[in-house]
Amino acid sequence: MCNYCGCRDFPLIGRLSDEHWAIGETAGALRRAIDQGRHDDAQALLDELLAQLMPHTATEETGLFAELRAEGSLAEEVDRLCAEHQDIHGVLGAVDRASPDWPAVLEALAALRRHIDHEEHGLFPASIIMLPLPAWDRITPDRPASLKG
Repeated sequence: MCNYCGCRDFPLIGRLSDEHWAIGETAGALRRAIDQGRHDDAQALLDELLAQLMPHTATEETGLFAELRAEGSLAEEVDRLCAEHQDIHGVLGAVDRASPDWPAVLEALAALRRHIDHEEHGLFPASIIMLPLPAWDRITPDRPASLKG
């Protein structure tokens, strides 16, 4: 995760980055379990990863991504990242538990790693430049309504 631009000081970006770290840890454990043939562990880790991914991507898409799409400058990048969400979720969420396609899961995990890297080192730093303060007020978590613009 990046630590050079200060974007993680924005509460939502900090939260999403922390979630990226946790998702990356689970994805790494899943990759190792698959590589080592520990398929029962891999199935449990896949469930854990999906439980992390679903609320994370919902937060991105309904918060930060919605504001960036409305601002317009990064709408094409946001659309591409949303399509990647769908692709990754589609593969991981459709694993046949009786006969898992582990190579497809490994490909999805590699795509997930690239996806997180693009968000952390591209979209997140760009978003702090592109979004006006009122947008951040709307999407900043855990702020009392009386403090929002």
